[in-house]
Amino acid sequence: MRLAIISDIHSNFEALTEVLRTAEQYKVDRIVSLGDVVGYGASANECCELVRSATEVTLLGNHDAAVAGRMDYSFYYDAARHALDWTANVLTDENIAWLRSLPYTYRIGETGFCHGSPIDPKAYEYIFALEQARELMPHVQDLPEVTFIGHSHLCKAFAIGNGEVNDVVAQKFGVRRGYKYIISVGSVGQPRDYDNRACFVVHDTDARTVEYVRVEYDIETSAQKIFDADLALNFGKRLFLGV
Repeated sequence: MRLAIISDIHSNFEALTEVLRTAEQYKVDRIVSLGDVVGYGASANECCELVRSATEVTLLGNHDAAVAGRMDYSFYYDAARHALDWTANVLTDENIAWLRSLPYTYRIGETGFCHGSPIDPKAYEYIFALEQARELMPHVQDLPEVTFIGHSHLCKAFAIGNGEVNDVVAQKFGVRRGYKYIISVGSVGQPRDYDNRACFVVHDTDARTVEYVRVEYDIETSAQKIFDADLALNFGKRLFLGV
């Protein structure tokens, strides 16, 4: 089975469209979204509707939870908080109801999915550095063989085994038996690893491979929509830089 795992779309319709088109070329059997369909960008309804039609399941990201009234976001910085308020105001009732219904986790056999750390999904903790991955060691027996996460917008993978945690640094790599993997899949709509291309992951469960896929998209159009909306200009400018 070939899975496409997408995350952190953040209302970027142009990036999402190209990622789904590319996923078709990879002949994936299922598409799983790890959440944060909305926030920052200007195409909230369009992204919700496309994700609803294309994915097997979508998880609840923290931005999704915020606009759906499922978490307090008063501690977010001003521009992000304003973007969430703006998004909540433009979303249709149907899309708000859909966001309110989303689960925190999902699992297919020995493959797990979560927006942030799987230890306490509602807390939305980050895992993008070795010291954070090491905090999973006491819980390793409870984890599936491979867990895909989003949230950080970074492409980071960690292998846990033999009492240690190691970085996995490769665009494509194999899943070794006897190890547990935590794989951050990057961001469709707002990459932050200094590569402005959209990112998603293809996981072949039979071949036991994981591949990061980067996709060029129409950044100018996506950014202009942000500039034209009542949103912070930086949310559009950063798309060109990938930060």
